[in-house]
Amino acid sequence: MKQSRFTGLLFCIATAFCLASCGGGSNEKKATADSTAVDTVAKAPVAPPAVNTIITAPMNMAIVIHKITNYGKWLPAYEGHDSMRQANGLHSYVVARGLRDSNMVMVALKVDDVSKAKAAFKDPAMKARMQKSGVVGPPMVSFVTATWQDTAKIETTLRSQTTFMVKDWDAWQKTFEEGKQERLDNGITDRVIGHDVDDNKKVALVTAVLDTTKAFAYYKSDALKKRRAAGGVIGEPKRFLFKIVKRY
Repeated sequence: MKQSRFTGLLFCIATAFCLASCGGGSNEKKATADSTAVDTVAKAPVAPPAVNTIITAPMNMAIVIHKITNYGKWLPAYEGHDSMRQANGLHSYVVARGLRDSNMVMVALKVDDVSKAKAAFKDPAMKARMQKSGVVGPPMVSFVTATWQDTAKIETTLRSQTTFMVKDWDAWQKTFEEGKQERLDNGITDRVIGHDVDDNKKVALVTAVLDTTKAFAYYKSDALKKRRAAGGVIGEPKRFLFKIVKRY
């Protein structure tokens, strides 16, 4: 009789242990599942921060436009003189070719020291190198302080460089900024805004042409004439249309 009771007691203890073990396994599985869910949320992809493509720190540049005899021969000669330019604080930035005449080349260079760069372009040695590379006639050289740039990548390489005089830089800039949407509606977006390094009344403007039909019509429109008049533009602007062919 005692043995029977003892055996029954052992059976109850064993049964309770098994039930407790099964319950613990269930909790462990639930904890594992919860942990996995937390990890999944934690590892969800995070969108990269937006990149600011607008540069407002002033940057001095040299803009050189000249005619060449053969682009295929000129470019290697130009790049072969890079060490000479760097010694004078000139750094290649962009090479472009004219839209209407591909032998009209524009070179934009970053400038460390304006005085040193101006002296370099007057150096007979530089003039001789340019002539040897196939440059025809005297180059048009201007030194510009870019006060605003948009460096965002866009598909079109077609650009318009416009230079003109204004009565007052601040007044013109305000009117120009107010016309941003008007330009966008006409297939034009701003890329570089600046002025001559020695005279901020000599404006230098580079825009990208997104729609040639709209943009070319806008260049001749009364709306643009009114915008220029409101901004205090003096005389007729000079425009050079070009395509960027190389960036450095």
